[in-house]
Amino acid sequence: MHCVTHDDAPLLADLMPWSVASPRIGRGWPTGPDAASLKARWAALVKAEGAEREVLFEATRSRTLHSAVGQLPGQSSGTEKLARATGPCPEPVRVLQAPFDEQWLIPDHRLIDAARPELWRVADERQVFVAETAGGGPGPVLLATPLLPLLRPGRVRPLYRRPGGAEPNLAPGLLEHLGERLGEVPEPLDLLAWIVTAVRADLAVPLTEDPELWALGVESGHRAIRLMCRDGERPKLPGGRRPYVRAPLPTRPHTLHYDREEETLHVDEGRISPVPPEAWDFEVSGVRVLEEWFTVRTAPAEPGTLQAIRPTTWPQTWTSDLLELITVLALLSEVPPLPDPLTSPVTTTDLHKAGILPPPDPTRRPASVLNTHEEGPEGQLTLI
Repeated sequence: MHCVTHDDAPLLADLMPWSVASPRIGRGWPTGPDAASLKARWAALVKAEGAEREVLFEATRSRTLHSAVGQLPGQSSGTEKLARATGPCPEPVRVLQAPFDEQWLIPDHRLIDAARPELWRVADERQVFVAETAGGGPGPVLLATPLLPLLRPGRVRPLYRRPGGAEPNLAPGLLEHLGERLGEVPEPLDLLAWIVTAVRADLAVPLTEDPELWALGVESGHRAIRLMCRDGERPKLPGGRRPYVRAPLPTRPHTLHYDREEETLHVDEGRISPVPPEAWDFEVSGVRVLEEWFTVRTAPAEPGTLQAIRPTTWPQTWTSDLLELITVLALLSEVPPLPDPLTSPVTTTDLHKAGILPPPDPTRRPASVLNTHEEGPEGQLTLI
């Protein structure tokens, strides 16, 4: 057995060749923590006329009220120019707006500067998106989510290149080669689980041919993915503990404070406990997740903007979301890391000798998956 050197671990960009820049919305108001506010914002936009609509829209070089764009794949928004739009709000969809912050988005191409339609085409119940965090500091390097991730500036890698869990976004032959080394061919989701747990800050992914070590890493990775994707029932802390509201949260909270000794989160005069220190301290790219999640929902918006249309009181659903987020962060902090360096490595050199790397150029581009008509600008059909 020998140890892998840090400069010979394959790069994520070679193991999962197809990546797309994260979608860029370009304006804040089409996203938000509750869907009802988004519908109210849309109603205010289409009610306004002329210059008032222009101001509310917040035009950029990429999108104005007169931009002509087609529908997003799988969505049914209008395609007439927004200057003339009068119809109802497209039904908002869930997105990962920030690390561990699931919000809503109005899925209308006319509102989004860079929507990345190729991601929308492969988004379905089988898909898992892997999003790079900004890096730096403690916390995960990659986030796994079934939702379209809007994290910037990192890139997004879908696990599958086609809908229905077809054609894994993996270097051709990689799974089979690992199967020869491990004694059993891994499933695509198993390799993704390994990647999530083994990836380093430089986006290199050490691999191993040690079956026991592989099984350990895959188990840890699956646990992390289940927590990130919020799969299944609401998780419990060790010992069956769960955070509860001990004193009611105010209708319009302003401050968040943590008492480490009592493991209590104070939301103004409201109290939630137990909140393990690991949940409070959990950071991604140097940002404390719980603080950022709370700030997004309580920071004042500029009066007169569409973003100022928001709940006037703290919704009960946000409290439920907060309790679940506390638990998820605490449990993620307990997922055991892999030993470093790994034993019995499968190196970049090995993969080059086996003809796995470099991956063929076509695997770095999206697959041709268009099997339905997509409506283009002004109701025309898109030709691809």
